[in-house]
Amino acid sequence: MKETSGPRKNGLRTGVEVIAEFVKTLPNRPGVYRMYDAAGDLLYVGKARDLKRRVSTYARGQGHSNRITMMLTRVARMEFATTATEAEALLLEANLIKRLKPRYNVLLRDDKSFPYILIDKEHPAPRLTKHRGARRKKGSYYGPFASAGAVNRALNAMEKAFLIRTCSDSVYANRTRPCLKHQIRRCSAPCTGEVSLEEHARLVRQAEDFLSGRSHGVQAELTRQMEEAAERLDFETAAVLRDRLAAMAHIAAGQGVNPRTFENADVFALAQEGGQTCIQAFFFRAWQNWGNRAYFPRAAEDRDEAEILSAFLAQFYDARPAPPLILLSHGIEDGELLEEALSERAGHRVRIHVPKRGEKRQFVETALDNAREALGQRLASAKAQKALLEVVATTFGLPRAPRRIEVYDNSHIQGTNAVGAMVVAGPEGFMKAHYRKFNIRDADLVPGDDFGMMREVMRRRFSRLAKECPGGPETEEVPDGGFPSWPDLVLVDGGRGQLNAVLETVRELGVRDVAFVGVSKGPERNAGNEVFHLADGRTLHLDRRSPVLYYLQRLRDEAHRFAIGSHRARRSREARGNPLDAIPGIGAARKRALLAAFGSARAVARAEVSELAAVEGISLKLARLIHDHFR
Repeated sequence: MKETSGPRKNGLRTGVEVIAEFVKTLPNRPGVYRMYDAAGDLLYVGKARDLKRRVSTYARGQGHSNRITMMLTRVARMEFATTATEAEALLLEANLIKRLKPRYNVLLRDDKSFPYILIDKEHPAPRLTKHRGARRKKGSYYGPFASAGAVNRALNAMEKAFLIRTCSDSVYANRTRPCLKHQIRRCSAPCTGEVSLEEHARLVRQAEDFLSGRSHGVQAELTRQMEEAAERLDFETAAVLRDRLAAMAHIAAGQGVNPRTFENADVFALAQEGGQTCIQAFFFRAWQNWGNRAYFPRAAEDRDEAEILSAFLAQFYDARPAPPLILLSHGIEDGELLEEALSERAGHRVRIHVPKRGEKRQFVETALDNAREALGQRLASAKAQKALLEVVATTFGLPRAPRRIEVYDNSHIQGTNAVGAMVVAGPEGFMKAHYRKFNIRDADLVPGDDFGMMREVMRRRFSRLAKECPGGPETEEVPDGGFPSWPDLVLVDGGRGQLNAVLETVRELGVRDVAFVGVSKGPERNAGNEVFHLADGRTLHLDRRSPVLYYLQRLRDEAHRFAIGSHRARRSREARGNPLDAIPGIGAARKRALLAAFGSARAVARAEVSELAAVEGISLKLARLIHDHFR
């Protein structure tokens, strides 16, 4: 793989001229190209079978959509990476788009890893558990499930159906009598020998058969055993088997309609309305439905269904194994190429198919109905949110409905472990990917100086923002479906003093076109009595029943929650640290020597100067420093 940069003179030229000169250096080979603006921000990532021929189409500067034309005018630099095949280029393109998030590409915004059920076999008594992430543990993995809730419900029923242990290895090793789960018939208790390891292994095999689609055989065997127990008048055993069968039936009922014509497949259906796109995904494994999830990729309005769905699938399977069959509601661009790339990565043939009739089409139609419903709900919610933001703009005298609102709060205990927190909200609600925390670093601050802490947070936030995105919210260009970097409205948890400290700081930084408002709880500090302090010196009181007041309270409370959580996490990390780390002059070697000599940091704290000085590497001066530090 080779990378290079295109020509550029003094960083001033942009657009088609730069691209035309860059084309001269390109090879006639497959690969990936990247476009950057003058500030070094990535604009677009694309792949090509022939890099020179593909990028030449941009150099002509004609026949493009308004979106592409606008992008081309901003190009100041390009890079490319050659690959051995076009399929490899497609996979590299998807990986770069997911990782770098270019402004003009289709982006898969919700990319959480899927949960799986794991039967962990790293112990003589295998364990049933939920798993996310890389598959490094020895065992059997089943899924993916659409959500953690779906996994939890399945695990709950699996415990009742198969009585496999779910406890950690350390708990298992220290049990002397069966736990509560055994008492309520949700574990067979191999930890204390209530069942042998061989019998527990048989339960594990039954669970694996059930999760692998061989549920009818397992249920038939348990039914036979239940009937035999009843004939022997062993009603207790028969009752246990009856409850296990009922739990299996509950799992099957919770999976909805299961397929008969395919074993493993993913189904994707796309719906578009109001300039937004929803892709509904259903997951089928071992003849069973493991749930569904809605995605709302970021895509410009001029992109068609085939282009969006193709880009979505490439990113979706970037870090996930693809099943043998992928069913779609629409045909996609480069379908055969994507099949080749996914087959190469998965190690088995992957077929992409748009069914026209039969059971497969019925599942696609079901996914399409779900996509339309999810998109309708999102649009309705967005409409209500838009109306609410317009009222916020009227309340605070903003020129337009805020596209980005930032809320700030501090958290500390008598000045220790001080943390500043920023939460972000927009037309789509809380934008948790944009939350930030600020560990207060200024050593000159008086402990507990809230004004000084807020000054530091504002200085760090807006000096960096001005450097990365010069100008302000009025001059920032936001692509279709994108989210701005500059806030239109900033809420500060605090009264007039907090707000004045913030205003003084941002004025020094030259920040403009941003509204700053302080939020205090009023004289009795009761919710509903909030006072809003404006930059011009005015104060506002909103009606207790106002939906705007309720919305602003939610923003303030979310900032408070995030600040406290960040502070507790920092305090917890420092509490777990070694007290010796806080002493100047004590590095790793001296710390090891002290711990080897005294056994623990607590024993070091109790030691006398002469005892400390006797340790190798600890001078008399350093021994006095250690002694004084703990006293």
